[in-house]
Amino acid sequence: MLMNKVETALVNSPPRRWLQRFYETQVLLRFGGRVLPGARALEIGCGSGYGSQLVLERFGAARVDAVDLDRAMIERAGRRLARYGDRVRLAHGSATDLRAALDADDGGYDAVFDFGIVHHIPDWPAAIAEVARVLAPGGRFYFEEVTAHALARPIYQRLFDHPTGNRFTAERFLVELAQHGLVVLGSVTRIRGDYLLGVAAKPVPDSE
Repeated sequence: MLMNKVETALVNSPPRRWLQRFYETQVLLRFGGRVLPGARALEIGCGSGYGSQLVLERFGAARVDAVDLDRAMIERAGRRLARYGDRVRLAHGSATDLRAALDADDGGYDAVFDFGIVHHIPDWPAAIAEVARVLAPGGRFYFEEVTAHALARPIYQRLFDHPTGNRFTAERFLVELAQHGLVVLGSVTRIRGDYLLGVAAKPVPDSE
């Protein structure tokens, strides 16, 4: 589900950028660390590309693929990330079908990043299933999310457009990760459960 104009302006504002760089990134690095040298990463719902920039600069990814439903945001991301050349690949498409959007193979990414996009997806469990599918064994899923508690607040309902059915609490989100075999390394909730930040890993199978 695309963001409305109010939310688009908010997520591209300097305060949001500051929060993402100096708070959220620090929390995620504390739980999951930087990615391995040479790592290939994916950002779902990349928007104007600021998250992908952080994935390259702060998390240390060698390459980033990024997908978004909004073609205008893909164009903005292309301008922001042009300086990184072929280290970045952008695609229009859905996080629930990464094979169609990016021809993403099973286990093709060392890290997947979600900077507040899964709560916009009507079939959000399908997006989690895709994250688990494309993560390589040992890979990590870095997530920052808005929960049902926040979405039920009057200010959210007045200003923003979100799916209304089957929204998740922080606890429900973490359970869904476990159902797809992802092991939470650390997570934190803020403002009475409104926001969830954390990192989960895809286990490496035991050797025969």
